[in-house]
Amino acid sequence: MSTAKPQNAPKPLEGLRILAISQYGAGPYATVHLADLGAEIIKIEDRHTGGDVSRGVIPYAEDGDSLYFQSLNRNKKSISLSLRTPGGQDIFRRLVAKSDAVFNNLRGDVPAKLGLTFPQLCEVNPKIVCCSLSGFGTSGSMKSEPAYDYLMQAMLGHMALTGEPDGPPEKYGLSVIDFSTGLMAAMALMAGIHQARVHGVGCDLDVSMFDTAASLLNYLAAWTLNRSYHPEKTRHSSHPSLVPSQLFPTRDGHLVVMCNKEKFFPALCHAIGADNLANDPRFINFTVRLQNKEELIESLMSIFRTRTNSYWMNKLRAAKVPAAPVNTIEQALEEPLMHERGMIAEVDHPKMGKVRMMGTPVKVSGFHPEYRPGPALGEHNEEIYRGLLGLSAKDLIDLRAGGEI
Repeated sequence: MSTAKPQNAPKPLEGLRILAISQYGAGPYATVHLADLGAEIIKIEDRHTGGDVSRGVIPYAEDGDSLYFQSLNRNKKSISLSLRTPGGQDIFRRLVAKSDAVFNNLRGDVPAKLGLTFPQLCEVNPKIVCCSLSGFGTSGSMKSEPAYDYLMQAMLGHMALTGEPDGPPEKYGLSVIDFSTGLMAAMALMAGIHQARVHGVGCDLDVSMFDTAASLLNYLAAWTLNRSYHPEKTRHSSHPSLVPSQLFPTRDGHLVVMCNKEKFFPALCHAIGADNLANDPRFINFTVRLQNKEELIESLMSIFRTRTNSYWMNKLRAAKVPAAPVNTIEQALEEPLMHERGMIAEVDHPKMGKVRMMGTPVKVSGFHPEYRPGPALGEHNEEIYRGLLGLSAKDLIDLRAGGEI
């Protein structure tokens, strides 16, 4: 019987080359998932400014690198290149001729100033796809305004819905807008590159944090726009209409129960020894449970407080009632499924040693991702400039002397 390891399937995005002028969170988050799937992501960094600003994000930053940078830039390449010099622009356009896409996450009015748009690059490569991820888009009255995740959460109503009703507006604990916009940009890149390969013509792609944060309002926006609905914060992180679907305190922690189908409520009541609630006319369906929410939740709260998280989770799982413990980040990372699903990746870093981080959430049959550390600034200059563009050693010396690389 053979003990040979199975051959790894081809990398799904192998052969795809994307030039990335991006830094910090949203932009690098878009391309790290493409890099994990085999795309060649070439980070263009300006050595005069120290490259990607996230190289210095604290805590855990040292010598032009950080754990923050590593978590968003593994499996990528880095070249140093100044796009603000004629020589740098010439090198950049030579790279565009050999690439599928140019991606940036600059302020909305900057890409055109740096020559990163399709009309400016199509003569070099008619199939080039130019994707801009910005705060407010490349058009409109706010395109030159700075934007960050926190600002979008405030401006688009997200903070007004987060927290307890009697408390102040609160932000998410994670950079949800940054990362959601990054995923939108990754999807946009795949759509644009597909269009270019099928139809032979590239395009501009305009993805903004504002538009993404607005799109996340989804059904709440539909209710508000069409039925004069007034979204408000809810107690105990409860669903606005489906009862009971919320947070419950237990003897030693908290858990979330999600009865988003009628069948789950009687199952919940039976699991916690409260069949009387399931048969009560006040709680017989979603409509009347919403009308009598306070009475029902008070009864459920008193029951859940009597036992521990683990006790109730065992009961609810056995009854097939959707529920989850409210874990800390440390507890979440220790969930067995993290390892079963390959979500803890390990990277051998030349200075930091073994670095653990979150793996790719995209599973492709037969393909097993390999993780390489995020690059040092300009680490791949020789490979890209000499190998891809065919420049000589003297060319590189001259480019360094001129400040282009």
